[in-house]
Amino acid sequence: MARILIATDAWHPQVSGVVRTLDTTSRLLREQGHTVEVIEPTPYRALRVPFYPEIPLALPRPGRIYERICQFRPDHIHISTEGPIGLLVRRFCTRMRWRFTTSYHTRFPEYLKKLARVPEALTYQFLKWFHGPSACMMVATQSLEAELVARGFRAPIRRWSRGVDLGLFRPRPKPDMEYPRPVLLYVGRVSHEKGIGDFLKLKTAGTKLVVGDGPARAELEREHPDATFLGYRKGEPLGEVYAAADLFVFPSRTDTFGIVLIEALASGLPVAAYPVTGPVDIVTRPELGALNDDLSVAVSQALAEGNPRACAEEGARYTWANCTAQFLSNLAPVR
Repeated sequence: MARILIATDAWHPQVSGVVRTLDTTSRLLREQGHTVEVIEPTPYRALRVPFYPEIPLALPRPGRIYERICQFRPDHIHISTEGPIGLLVRRFCTRMRWRFTTSYHTRFPEYLKKLARVPEALTYQFLKWFHGPSACMMVATQSLEAELVARGFRAPIRRWSRGVDLGLFRPRPKPDMEYPRPVLLYVGRVSHEKGIGDFLKLKTAGTKLVVGDGPARAELEREHPDATFLGYRKGEPLGEVYAAADLFVFPSRTDTFGIVLIEALASGLPVAAYPVTGPVDIVTRPELGALNDDLSVAVSQALAEGNPRACAEEGARYTWANCTAQFLSNLAPVR
């Protein structure tokens, strides 16, 4: 059994695909008998980012991080994020000439340009530097790999997909609802960079449901009184909302995968989305939904052609067990 250290700047109580992936993967690794140490932000003082206060940046003293690494004596080190914790662990590894792996989860260049007007080229230059020494950089999809190679990333790239809790996200009988059908569902952060405004502007029949929270919620609730904002849902209540809806709408152009996509499919929901990284890798047949640069067209096509049974069968292909096996096989010994 291996001793595996995972470094991440994203952790509970944040609600994101990155946190869900790391939390589930570390839990399954422990169940298999591996010893896992997660260096994450909660023990350290943090700085609130002015344009994104929900996600603090931890500011640990380097010596504390280095001491934890030495005390743990890892066989493998995986650096999952490019924030302060990821940078400190990377620096330790390069100084010790230890091998490590990284993963590319988030389109920070696009987000920072939208939120803080930071030029994309500058952020991509930093990310190529960050991942350059990695023994391998893990990405979720083929389309993201192709894009990063085209942008000049040089670290070896390997696949690390995502999974679904199939006990929670499954087809269920459609309940009687207080909302007119069809019920169009969005699940995710309520923030402008996720494209949620495109969803809320749709002129469609039925009801638009929003599950999640974020910095744009109050503004969007005022601007779109016809939509219903449910706030966060977790566990069984979240599974019930997925299964009760008629269509999942994914308006983001900047996600690298979108775990919510496969949760929707596993729940028997067709997907309407833009033809971008993530959706193009997952929604590959008309019975799974529709992709179009006009989101309203995608919604109409997905409602007409989507097949709930085919969606559930496709979603069931994405298991956390397979995801964890991929992660484990990608790791590199530190020496």
